[in-house]
Amino acid sequence: MEHDPHVEAVAAGGVEKLRAWWSHRQWLDRPHTGASAAEVLAATGWARSVGGAAPYLGLFARAGLRRAAVDEAVARLEVHELPSARGCTYVLPGSDFALGLACGAAAPVGELTAAEKHLGVGRDEVEKLCLAIERVLSHEEPLDPTTIRESVGDAVRPLGEAGKKRGLATTLPLALGLMQSRGRIRRVPVNGRLDQQRYGYVGWDQPVAGNAVDLAHRYFSWAGPATVKHFRWFSGFTAATARRAVAEAGAVPLTPGSELLLPPELADEFTEFRAPSTPHYTLLAGIDGIHLLHRDLPRLLNPADAARPLPAGRAGRAFGSEADPQTHVVLDRGRIVGLWEYDTERAEIVLLPFVPLDDALREAVARTEAFVRDDLGDARGFSLDSPKSRAPKIAALRAAAAGVPGRSRG
Repeated sequence: MEHDPHVEAVAAGGVEKLRAWWSHRQWLDRPHTGASAAEVLAATGWARSVGGAAPYLGLFARAGLRRAAVDEAVARLEVHELPSARGCTYVLPGSDFALGLACGAAAPVGELTAAEKHLGVGRDEVEKLCLAIERVLSHEEPLDPTTIRESVGDAVRPLGEAGKKRGLATTLPLALGLMQSRGRIRRVPVNGRLDQQRYGYVGWDQPVAGNAVDLAHRYFSWAGPATVKHFRWFSGFTAATARRAVAEAGAVPLTPGSELLLPPELADEFTEFRAPSTPHYTLLAGIDGIHLLHRDLPRLLNPADAARPLPAGRAGRAFGSEADPQTHVVLDRGRIVGLWEYDTERAEIVLLPFVPLDDALREAVARTEAFVRDDLGDARGFSLDSPKSRAPKIAALRAAAAGVPGRSRG
């Protein structure tokens, strides 16, 4: 980012206040026990899902929701994983299904355009395949991609070596992507869980509706104060579309002339807000919304922590120079105060704290450790993450923690 949010934060009442406000709006300043998964996501924003534990960790941190409750909400279509902002998959509340699909609609169209240009795939061909898929899918029993391909027969065409080089072995993914974006089909997790990437497909009749202004309203409620650049990153919109949407949504400067904007109805609340004086620790995925809604990592870091070397990272790389955290994070009042990973072999969290390890932090770690062990079994960062691939990172975290007197755990 070209701007310095810390300079603007000082003018607005301090870096600590701005971080604590973001944490407050993200429901990370206290547990909202009793809230449903849909209520959490509607209030704090869509949860990025990449086949890892992030949605579960975020919902547990904000409302104490166990995996069974989240999985049940998925089964009842109260929340669902859909292609949405930038064409990426997020877990959305039912109230935002139509908007999420509308925001992600351009991505599969772009993929089809590229396939038409580079692989000779005709649009009519893919539309006919969509119709064939719709005929074989029911609205109840999911079919996996292999079964779909066999059921539609010659309607699916292999794309040869040229297609494989572009990640498209056949025309089937193009049709499935289009149908998802149109609300005609939805992906169903094979075992009902969000932290894996094995799916079947069922028919669907979901309307698609909403525009950039609708998303801007949602975004600044979740993430404000934020800049147009922050919103553009999240939405994937062009600069012109993002600026127009923010203007029409009515977001106002945090202070006169500031690039940081927030909804006008929150301006007085922000002015009166005071950062809590006592810590409140939460353990979150590195792609949690507290980071990923802005994707501006230094705003959550004290300078000394931004300069820390990355555990198991490339030599010379500092934590604050990364676009995204390379591990899970510990948050306190909007500041990242530690890093963690889950060691499946020892069934424990390996923690590298940036602050003294007090009773409140120990309790937060123990609570999350029990949740991961009992409900999830692992805390994968993404679909290809595994205990084996994570081992060097865990060893580096453990070694770094051991080198800080009185602060190590695990």
